[in-house]
Amino acid sequence: MLSILIPTYNYNSFPLVESLWQQAKLANVTFEIIVLDDGSTQFLNENELINNFEYCLFFKNENNLGRTQTRNILVKEAKYDWLLFLDADVMPVNLDFIKNYYSQTEKQFDAILGGIKYVDNAPDFSTILRYKYGKLREEILSSKRNKKPFTSILSANLLIKKAVFLTCNYTGEKNYYGMDNFFAYQLYANNYKVLHIDNPVYHLGLETNDVFFQKSLKSVEIRRYLLADFPQIENLNPILKKYKMVNQFGLKKIVAFVFRKIESPLRKRILNKNPNLFYFDLYRLGFMCILK
Repeated sequence: MLSILIPTYNYNSFPLVESLWQQAKLANVTFEIIVLDDGSTQFLNENELINNFEYCLFFKNENNLGRTQTRNILVKEAKYDWLLFLDADVMPVNLDFIKNYYSQTEKQFDAILGGIKYVDNAPDFSTILRYKYGKLREEILSSKRNKKPFTSILSANLLIKKAVFLTCNYTGEKNYYGMDNFFAYQLYANNYKVLHIDNPVYHLGLETNDVFFQKSLKSVEIRRYLLADFPQIENLNPILKKYKMVNQFGLKKIVAFVFRKIESPLRKRILNKNPNLFYFDLYRLGFMCILK
């Protein structure tokens, strides 16, 4: 039995639900699909059509609460003990996506991640930074992800036991961005068994370069203020590992000083038609060092 949970915001989730519904019916799985809109102003009529499918529910938050709180509400609505979380802007790569996941529920794992893919043709230059980051940093085969299972936790495509999710998810009221890092740490700290498989979804809804850049800096802030002092966080978060090394060797003020001097040319190396991810990493580390 499977609860498929999809938070959505200003995105047409109907094609995704239609694909999942057809797959679940063919796989003869007991399932439900619940889509929760987080205060959108667009695609409400399209998403209302989800209610026409058997075992499907679409409903709305009155206000924008953020993805973390929206997921908490979705879990309260879910009937079943296995939860499949999907972002609204994804689409299964394979026609046996649901069948593949459901076959894993008999194994002794607490969370199972199918992975992310990006289309092979580069998109418009306005989204090239998000595309390149996803293609090079997120599109990883399970054989590699399983070597460090807690460093590749992406909730855009996640199958997890309900009890485990309730233990690990952030329950505060603040709307933080980039909380996959917090969630990954909770899985790690509680010694949950995580399995990565090759059952990917395409990530279709790419942010523009500026939007993704600013969101990445927000994520850096959250890691600095919320996660940096967590024991052994360096074992699963590369940027925090570098930040702790900088602190350990007393170099934080020096890195911050240099970053302020080179911030503008560094940004230009990132926000262009061929973004450099090495400079992107340097920028995020330097930005973390100037935070008070």
